[in-house]
Amino acid sequence: MPKDMTPVNPPTLPKPAGYSHGWEVRGGKTLYLAGQVAFDKDGKVVGRGDLVAQFRQVCENLKALLLVRGGQLNDIVKLNIYVLSKAEYKAQSREIGRVYREYFGKHFPAMTLV
Repeated sequence: MPKDMTPVNPPTLPKPAGYSHGWEVRGGKTLYLAGQVAFDKDGKVVGRGDLVAQFRQVCENLKALLLVRGGQLNDIVKLNIYVLSKAEYKAQSREIGRVYREYFGKHFPAMTLV
């Protein structure tokens, strides 16, 4: 984690598990990313009907966006994840978590799951 980024998890809030309540970012540059979906470079859906494969493709897309500007996934301070089915997400949460750790390690930005 860059030294100009600090997670903010005050003791007056519940201890977060797998996310951070907030992040303080000082200096540096900011890159705003558009919402990413499971499209490959040709605009074709990757992993149709496979939530884990789609999540992996989104991580690849995020990584590619950051790399071209000299960043990496642990520079992300806010992540919104949108799913169509809460039940499907919960059923595959272990595998999704495994893929998440492959890409982000133990870096947990402020996250929202909708």
